[in-house]
Amino acid sequence: MTPVTRTQAMVAARAKASHDKRQRVLAAVQALESAGTPVTATAVAATARVSAWLVYADGVREHVLAARHRQAERGEPSPGPAARPTPAEPASQQSLRTDLAIARNEIRRLRAERDKLLGRLRLQLGAEIEGPDRAELITRVATLENTARRLAAERDARAAEASHAQQRIGELEDELTAARESLRRVIRQANQ
Repeated sequence: MTPVTRTQAMVAARAKASHDKRQRVLAAVQALESAGTPVTATAVAATARVSAWLVYADGVREHVLAARHRQAERGEPSPGPAARPTPAEPASQQSLRTDLAIARNEIRRLRAERDKLLGRLRLQLGAEIEGPDRAELITRVATLENTARRLAAERDARAAEASHAQQRIGELEDELTAARESLRRVIRQANQ
């Protein structure tokens, strides 16, 4: 299982557990209120089998206060001073470790995404700063093509000149050979 999938699974499990606990708290509030039992944070937490801090969380506290208000309007016994909210219980070590693992995975993911975006930005900025624009490239390519055609024509002309020169050298060598032979004949005839 990949770290991202594991993280997603842990987040989904925590979300489901949180939703289930909140539903148990709301059911406990209704059960206590319908039974005529004073609705206190401690009673709700004990009935729902959750920690007291959840009873004070947003979205839950309002239901507890509304139930207490309805009980007071009906003249039911008040929970009294002992039912005042208690400080929230500290989170368990396992819960803290899970939160830390989720946070670390999210930080890793965000850093990787940041690095990827920075790399893309560097490439884009480098292309904008150092790279010539499209019109300039088209002009340079056209110039290079013209130069290549001119150089090819010059090369072909030089090759033709070289070929003609080779032929002329061959002809001159033949003439030289013939002249030497003729000279030898003349010298031989003169010596006889």
